[in-house]
Amino acid sequence: MEALKVLKSEKASIERRLQIAILSNSSNENGNAFANKDAFRQAVINTLERRLFYTPSFKIYGGVAGLFDYGPPGCAVKSNVLAFWRQHFVSEENMLEVNSPYVTPEIVLKASGHVDKFTDLMVKDEKTRNCYHADHLLKDFCKDKLEKDLNISAEKEPELKHVLAALDDLSAEELGAKIREYGITAPDTKNPLSAPYPFNLMFQTLIGPSGLSPGSVLVLISPRQGLLRVREFTLAEIEHFVDPDDKSHPKFSKVANLEFLMFPGEVQVSGQSARRIPLGEAFSMGIVNNETLGYFIGRVYLFLICLGIDKEQLNFRQHLANEMAHYAADCWDAEIECFYGQIECVGIADRSAYDLRAHMDKSGVSLVAHENFAETREVEDLVITPMKKELGLAFRGNQKAVIEALEAMDEREAMEMKAVLESQGEVWYRVCRLDKDVIIKKNRCLVIFKERERTSKGLYTISTSIGKRYARTDELGVPLAITVDSTSSVTVRKRDSKVQIRVAVGEVASIIKEVTDGQSTWKCFINIVHQHLCLTLKRINGF
Repeated sequence: MEALKVLKSEKASIERRLQIAILSNSSNENGNAFANKDAFRQAVINTLERRLFYTPSFKIYGGVAGLFDYGPPGCAVKSNVLAFWRQHFVSEENMLEVNSPYVTPEIVLKASGHVDKFTDLMVKDEKTRNCYHADHLLKDFCKDKLEKDLNISAEKEPELKHVLAALDDLSAEELGAKIREYGITAPDTKNPLSAPYPFNLMFQTLIGPSGLSPGSVLVLISPRQGLLRVREFTLAEIEHFVDPDDKSHPKFSKVANLEFLMFPGEVQVSGQSARRIPLGEAFSMGIVNNETLGYFIGRVYLFLICLGIDKEQLNFRQHLANEMAHYAADCWDAEIECFYGQIECVGIADRSAYDLRAHMDKSGVSLVAHENFAETREVEDLVITPMKKELGLAFRGNQKAVIEALEAMDEREAMEMKAVLESQGEVWYRVCRLDKDVIIKKNRCLVIFKERERTSKGLYTISTSIGKRYARTDELGVPLAITVDSTSSVTVRKRDSKVQIRVAVGEVASIIKEVTDGQSTWKCFINIVHQHLCLTLKRINGF
């Protein structure tokens, strides 16, 4: 057995030396040899900076880590990526685009849980006080050992692989123990490191000259991976709302046959590698939580492949239980193998209704959607009716906050309050907007059951007259509005004159194009349509 262990160790060492030799002797299409991955990475970075794809900001003053300027070719690449993102997700998925500020009031991030829970484990250089991600240092150490250490023992190799697989599930104490065991030091100075500690990634700032409105922005620590870890970046995010009782997706079948590298949580913990799994199979086996989540995993895969990402260097890794964000029911990262190792590029999460509930509770504003049923249904619906007069006398200036908090209660809270009010006559209730508890007495709040009827033909719609719809279209500034009258005709209406003409469906595209291109005038088309109408009337009357 001892002899076999020695032979196995020698075999592993020979395989690693052979792999490094092959890498060292490999060359690109131009015949330029690169000694290893680090040299190739540096050559690419030098080329990108030399050709002005990007360059450190304020370079003549020494630059600032993590801040970059994009040159002409870099701007073009970024613009093309954003344009393709809009086409692939916004246009093809019929989404609506919004643009939000970088700075967010602290009260919003407090409600969402980011202030308290959006943390990473950090370590500090005990002399310079520079900060580093603890898991990144441990990950880099393990990968370097496995790739470059020719004398690594046969026993140590599986241990390091297991650490890499379970890295995101390690506690602060376990991370600290491994860092001490392996003798990991600060990468820049080789100084000893502190024990891991939680660091909130939300950077506090002040909004306005008074300094009385705190805000936060998301920051990244110790930028040292080119454009992958920068202090400012464009975040393209999709918020897709789904019925919590039915998370199926009508287009899931279009991505169900996609097969790519997936790394489920159970596979990670067992120390195995990512494997190819058809997306439909991953859903049917319960690996992926639901169809909607699976659909967007498939769409992200297609997006990255179309951008040119090598499918052999791409895998989707499921978050482990200890790693899962506070808002997520299931979460997957699209990870790309590149110069800096396996890097998270996209996160796809089932956020459940955490955000909506949290912000409703904190703001007192209802953030609910109304589903209209295909058939008439009679349902028993809980109605909460605050007695506004009594609440106004009791809370005066705080009346609105108390009323909104009461109206935002869910059914469980309301029933509990009803029971306490009936038995005790009063109840303490937390009003988040006031950040305090108030007393609600029986004569100040009435909770009843009431039967309602709901009918509809689809998701939440508002029935309005055509006149009101035209007015709303005018308000947006739409110059020409089209109303579908039937399968054969539409009505085209001009905003400025409010004149309408009815045209055949087959003619409307050419009419709109000629008017907007300036090839013809609106008045000409009115005359043409009027002449057609006169000819039609003549034929009808037998002339």
